Amino acid sequence: MRSKAMIAVVATPVLYLLLEYVRRTGIINAYWAQIMDLSLIITISALGLSLIYGFAGQFSLGHAAFYGIGAYAGGLITQKMGGTQFWFAVALLTGAATAGLLAYLIGLPILRLKSDYLGIATLGFGVIVKVMMDNTDKFVASMGGSRGMLGIPRMASFAWIFWLAVAMILLARNLVNSAHGRAWISVREDETSADIMGINTTHFKTMAFVLGCSMAGLAGALYSHRYPFLHPSSFDFLKSFDVLLVVVLGGLGSITGTVVTAVAWVFLLEWLREVLPQNLLDWRGVIYALLLIVMMILRPQGLLGGKELTLVPEQTATPPAPKQKEAKKRASA
Repeated sequence: MRSKAMIAVVATPVLYLLLEYVRRTGIINAYWAQIMDLSLIITISALGLSLIYGFAGQFSLGHAAFYGIGAYAGGLITQKMGGTQFWFAVALLTGAATAGLLAYLIGLPILRLKSDYLGIATLGFGVIVKVMMDNTDKFVASMGGSRGMLGIPRMASFAWIFWLAVAMILLARNLVNSAHGRAWISVREDETSADIMGINTTHFKTMAFVLGCSMAGLAGALYSHRYPFLHPSSFDFLKSFDVLLVVVLGGLGSITGTVVTAVAWVFLLEWLREVLPQNLLDWRGVIYALLLIVMMILRPQGLLGGKELTLVPEQTATPPAPKQKEAKKRASA
């Protein structure tokens, strides 16, 4: 098991160096390099929703709002303070912390709701955030309002994006395999039974919601420093459905499925943009909606259906010592 763990440790830097080589040598052009960066940013955001919905079972339709909050909060820091590495790191933390704080404040009342009612409440929050983004220039002129926000330095390099994506994958994996993750899964499967068994369901639902939204805020802050023009239309409530589709198609309760589907989803949409004629670009939505229908018919549990791909297998229990001794005696006899 240790050797396979070492393979996982070595494989990640090798993958980074390989992707960096592909980008620097021009094997892929600058356009597809940006799409690669976007796919990793969407992966971070989708991992956050996977914790909220895939593992804790909280149906949220406002994920794009927290993504946008992180983008605007992080972008405002470097726009005002300058484009140094220090302020960029502060901007990333600010984006994640602002989204997490707002998630905590609205989560306390709305997480008492369940199922569709929770989805409607988070959808309403997303609409409110979109309207506020359209009017940010009335509070801070440099945020642009409905015209969009400019002047954010482009500081999110591939190294920042890649290693933060790896860190968020490891964070999600460790949380899911911890006692907190088991509590989330119990809440997802049967909240009433979990409450009877002594699990503080409100606490764990709030924890998952805050962590997931903080990851969306971090992804938004990365987005604002990779694509420095921010417009409110990039964070409207319809964008929440894109991330939700990634989590559902990947398989609820599967980190691996979320990662693979997020990357494939972004590249698929951009490939369709390249392939389809200009007058048929709007048909992209029809095409991936058909793919979704086919996927739900053929594999309703999603791509991986709650399973994980790992280089480190789970330990199998060894038989007790007395039985081992008896087996040796039988063998010698």
